[in-house]
Amino acid sequence: MPRELAYIAAIDEAIDLEMRRDERVLYYGQNLATTENDEFMKNFGKDRVRVTPISETAEIGMAVGAALTGLRPVVELYMAEFMLVAMDQVVNEAPRFRYMSGGRVSVPLVLRAGYGFTAGWAGQHTGSIYGMFMGVPGLKVALPTTPADAKGLMATAIRDDNPVCFFHHYLLTLEHGDVPEGEHLVPFGQAAIRRSGGDVTIVATGWMVGQSLEAAERLAAEGIEAEVIDPRTLTPLDTDTILASVAKTGRLVLVDQATRAASAAAVIAGEVAEHGFGDLKAPIKMVCALDATVAYSQPMEEYVLPDPSKIADAVRELLGVAPSALQESSSS
Repeated sequence: MPRELAYIAAIDEAIDLEMRRDERVLYYGQNLATTENDEFMKNFGKDRVRVTPISETAEIGMAVGAALTGLRPVVELYMAEFMLVAMDQVVNEAPRFRYMSGGRVSVPLVLRAGYGFTAGWAGQHTGSIYGMFMGVPGLKVALPTTPADAKGLMATAIRDDNPVCFFHHYLLTLEHGDVPEGEHLVPFGQAAIRRSGGDVTIVATGWMVGQSLEAAERLAAEGIEAEVIDPRTLTPLDTDTILASVAKTGRLVLVDQATRAASAAAVIAGEVAEHGFGDLKAPIKMVCALDATVAYSQPMEEYVLPDPSKIADAVRELLGVAPSALQESSSS
């Protein structure tokens, strides 16, 4: 039976259930097990739940080593930007060993990190840097949007024999939704259609899915039916679902909180341009963050990032219809 849980609680529930199911699962990070009252510490003890030094290089390096011995570590990194100081471990070590050993060893670890810390977190904590991990062979990338998917994708990530970057958007942390009880797995590489429509396809990631759904509701009032797709994982990417939608609508808007050149949207645009070009009735539109560091100032932050109004405007431009014209046609 599903019941309502916060997004962050759903992630923790997945980790708790997987630790109960498999004693090889470890959980550690700089903000874990700091007191004896830590729930994970009380349930699983200090051998499996540990606080680490303030060194991402150390904690991710330890995770790679633990995974090579057959354990399944989950590392709480708090912010995705903190991974940047340990990129050798993330990009050049963890994803390579399984291939380089001919499959004789595997590296089953999960790097859990928040991203998109807006609302005044300024330049070094607001990045949406998941795009830079998409092109690393052997590394999987998950971006859950709903609490149910947060639980299901985390469980799947822990069971995967490859390293997984599990990125969760900060502004989704306290969002509530129905979450299945007990074991719940969401398969990698299977997108979700969050809203059906026949006029335009909108593919959005993370927090932008909610922004796109709000834009779709505004457009529906104007007679435009948008189909909203949430990839859920970027690697592997479910291009089949996206291409099928584009074949139906003939138009594509990609919404991504990352800057244009560093976005997952750019990769998806390339896939559609190559494999679905004949279905397109208009050029692909990309609604991304402006090419600027996100400012501390809220008005400047809002100016840089996508929002429902910008998404809706992109759809209208793609369809060649102005809001005023739509209102006039509906009233006549």
